[in-house]
Amino acid sequence: MSKLNVTRRGVIKTGAAAGAGLALPTYLSAASHSGFTNAPTGGTVTLGFNVPQTGPYADEGADELRAYELAVEHLNGGGDGGMLNTFSSKVLDGTGIMGKKVEYVTGDTQTKSDAARASAKSMIEKDGAIMITGGSSSGVAIAVQGLCQEAGVIFMAGLTHSNDTTGKDKKANGFRHFFNGYMSGAALAPVLAKMYGNDRRAYHLTADYTWGWTQQESIAAATEALGWTTVNNVLTPLAATDFSSYIAPVLNSGADVLVLNHYGGNMVNSLTNAVQFGLREKVVNGKDFEIVVPLYSRLMAKGAGANVKGIFGSTNWHWSLQDEGSKAFVKSFGTKYGFPPSQAAHTCYVQTLLYADAVQRAGSFNPCAVAEALEGYEFDGLGNGPTLYRAEDHQCFKDVLVVKGKDNPTSEFDLLEIVEVTPRAQVEYAPDHPMFAGGSLGSCNPGA
Repeated sequence: MSKLNVTRRGVIKTGAAAGAGLALPTYLSAASHSGFTNAPTGGTVTLGFNVPQTGPYADEGADELRAYELAVEHLNGGGDGGMLNTFSSKVLDGTGIMGKKVEYVTGDTQTKSDAARASAKSMIEKDGAIMITGGSSSGVAIAVQGLCQEAGVIFMAGLTHSNDTTGKDKKANGFRHFFNGYMSGAALAPVLAKMYGNDRRAYHLTADYTWGWTQQESIAAATEALGWTTVNNVLTPLAATDFSSYIAPVLNSGADVLVLNHYGGNMVNSLTNAVQFGLREKVVNGKDFEIVVPLYSRLMAKGAGANVKGIFGSTNWHWSLQDEGSKAFVKSFGTKYGFPPSQAAHTCYVQTLLYADAVQRAGSFNPCAVAEALEGYEFDGLGNGPTLYRAEDHQCFKDVLVVKGKDNPTSEFDLLEIVEVTPRAQVEYAPDHPMFAGGSLGSCNPGA
């Protein structure tokens, strides 16, 4: 049995207890208003923040938790309000959610699906959490999303990039703001072809779980469509820390590109091993050998240091963006913590605000009212430009960033530079796209 690590956190700053006064969705009657899991009865409402506090994605989890704490502070009227000031919706006013002060509990997913489900279950059943959010692994996200569907609470996914989260494993109670593997491929492949040519031979090392599988499928399909050949795809354990035995065969494969479908500490270690083997100095097939990291983060770049220089990848968001929402969030986060936020922090902060906003607009904490408020919702001012929460699969659609490691960083945080903002239209796909087929949202479950 996985050890639970669930901690309750109170919130000091309070706001005025005033309701939003908004109408319920048409299908909800007054009688059904309270018939749902963990309906708040007092002056507070509890959210569950389930993040990797240990394991290979712990750095991401720590930044997610910082962002959640900042979001709660802003919702309760503390700080400078952050992106509440730039959000296109204006129903959140610093008085909590529906006039109730926001409190929260935390859990450690350990980057393990069973542990994540156990901590989420405890937060729902013992702590009365009405919404669960967080995670930095798609395996965890899919497991917890399924649990939340069964329990009758909303799941606002944290950092999850697998196509399956809003594909074959999508659920009516689950929502994802973060982009996915298909979007990374659609944004990154044209840039790679432009920089490295159309005649390339790629060798993939892939984390052996749902995210790695769908990321590799997406990148291979997108690059092959532009002329690349996939030489090999080798699966690696999520628990691996030394990738030397996986790097060595690349040297004799005839490949001239190594694609690292790794994230967090895995990517830091595999990239470090690849550089130690001298891959970046090799010339193969008459071409300079290249390394690609399809899913990047500032935290990974910091861990890998100088090894990331010149290496291309994609991100959901970056702190250097100059839109008003990004600048407001970076200012708030930097003032509170002393350094800029990661993309993990950004997506988790935004998901918390989007949940609170949906409750406020619906006039109810009922998860089915919240789901209806989120489905088909278009918004702006949260750092990614105009964004749509698509009703058919609960996936957000927005611009995607292609980045590369900076050759001459000016600080320990200035490690990635944006080389292209890929427009939303280029990364959109039909709800029945083959990479996302096989699942059904089903019906919203309000629980009790």
